[in-house]
This record gives sequence, C-alpha cells and structure tokens, in this order.
Amino acid sequence: MPLREPDNLIGESSCFLECLEKVSRAAALNRPVLVVGERGTGKELIASRLHYLSSRWEQPFIKLNCAAINENLLESELFGHEAGSFTGAKGKHSGRFELADRGTLFLDELATSSPLVQEKLLRVIEYGEFERVGGNRTLTVDVRLVAATNEDLPTLAEQGKFRHDLLDRLAFDVITLPPLRERKEDLLLLAHHFAVKMSVELGESVFKGFSEYAENQLIDYHWPGNVRELKNVIERSIYLNATDSPIEALNLDPFESPFRPGQSKKPVSSNTPNKAPAGIEFPLDLKQYSQDTEINVIKQALEHAQFNQKKTAELLNLTYHQLRGYLKKYSLIDG
Repeated sequence: MPLREPDNLIGESSCFLECLEKVSRAAALNRPVLVVGERGTGKELIASRLHYLSSRWEQPFIKLNCAAINENLLESELFGHEAGSFTGAKGKHSGRFELADRGTLFLDELATSSPLVQEKLLRVIEYGEFERVGGNRTLTVDVRLVAATNEDLPTLAEQGKFRHDLLDRLAFDVITLPPLRERKEDLLLLAHHFAVKMSVELGESVFKGFSEYAENQLIDYHWPGNVRELKNVIERSIYLNATDSPIEALNLDPFESPFRPGQSKKPVSSNTPNKAPAGIEFPLDLKQYSQDTEINVIKQALEHAQFNQKKTAELLNLTYHQLRGYLKKYSLIDG
C-alpha cells in the first residue's frame, strides 16, 4: 500500500482553493504537468497530490531534484547506465524512468538540466522510449511526468536556455502556486496547525496561542520562504517559548545577534570623555526628566528596529519581557 500524501496542503484563500481544484482536474489525465512556484510554496506536495489523485496512485511515485545532481551524472540518474559506460560504472544501473514505470516521476528544478538531458526528456515524453547511458537497446516505459521550477521557463526558452519544444510538451497544463504573501487568510490557519504539531512534539498538553503582536507579525511579514519558512519560524518560536503564556513574539531571524559576524559595532574608545547632555537648565524635575528621556530613547530604538520589539530589546540591552514592561509603563503599546 503506498504512503498517503503529506497532509500540509492547508488553506482557505480563494487563490489556493482554485489551485487545488485545478490539481484535481489535472490529476485524472495522463498528461505532463508543470508546477511553477517560489521556493517553499509546496511544489512537491502538489506533485504528490497529482499522483495520489490519479489512477496511478498504487504505482511508484519517484522523485528527483535535478539541481542536486552533477550535470554529468543527471543523465545516468534519469535514464540509467550500462556497466563500463563511464569511469566508476561497475554494473548496470536502472534510472528513475525505469523505477517510475507505470507510475509518476517528479522532476524538481528542471530548468537546471542540460540540453542533452532536455533532448532525451522530449523523446521519452513523446514516445516513451530511451536508451541507458552507454547502451544501444531501446527501453519503453509508461511514466507520467510532473516537473517543477521556480524559474520563468518561457523567458529561458526565449534566451535559448531551455528547449521550446520541451516546454510545449511539459506545459499541457501549468499549475502556478500563489506565494504565501498572497494568502493572508491562510497565515493564522497554517501557523496554528504547525504550532499545535510542535507543541505535541515537545510534550505540551495544549498550545497557548499567539499574542496580538505575534499575530500582527504573521500578517505584516512578507514570507520570502513561503510555507516552509513559516513552518520553521513557528516551530522555532514554540521551542524558544519557555513560559506557559501565549507566544509574545515570533523569532523571524535565527541569525539575529549583536555578535553576528559583520554586524559588530565600532568600539568606543576608553579615552573618550563622557559629556553631559547639552541644553540642561537647572533647577529641573529629575524624575520627570528621566522619564521623558527613557520614553524618547525607547521610541528612537523602536523606529531604528522598525518596531520589532525583540530587536528593540537587544538595542537597549534589555530582555524582551523587560522591554514589554517599559512599553506598558509608558503606555507605548495597547494592552
């Protein structure tokens, strides 16, 4: 019995539901499908869904990331090789097309493939035929091809970097995944899903939720890494939350540190004399002056950190909770 597809295709936004509906229609046809989307949008999950909703669902679902294979070895990985066909080829090797016979082959990052591989792919798509590297016997397979890319293939074809005829064959139907920044309605839904799963993994009985500030972070952040980045951010934030309270703020950047290489500030010379602030007139109300100074410094730090409270706390050498105390003390935040 084949494994079920991953259950992470979650969303209620209209653009995402339209995409899933298109996947369901395309799954029933024995035609190539091209899946296009930014990194982290779930192209492999879509390919898996295409396979498991098709009549081939009980047959192999084979995957290969073309960008992860050396160009000289990619042809062998796809089509196999005969013994002695090249240095190190000690025995016959079955390629991914043979392994995927009667099933589905998912090729990720196809835009990185060489012209020779593209030519052989075109022949397999058109006739179902190929030869192993170093072989002269024609093999026949029945494979449905699903390819994925985050590149603009029509532009690459115009530039001569991708075969027009292969693109025509692959693009029987093109499924373009919306980036997460266009799925605002799905952000909290996905975040809660990942948070609950991480809480269970950590042995917690219940997920305490997100603060209003953390929810605003979810909505305002642009998520360049899409769903994959969201999952990492949520899991990291749950893991770092040492209290039983809701997640106060998301840890968006794990590299954020005053000691990050290249980020250190120029040291202040110990010979530089401390100067009193100019413009002070005595007598003065020291308590009020200190309060006004604290408020002014905190406001400037907030602006400098683009109102990221975690960064602001680091700029002021405070803990996050100490900063929250100051913000509430001076009514600089709601609640």
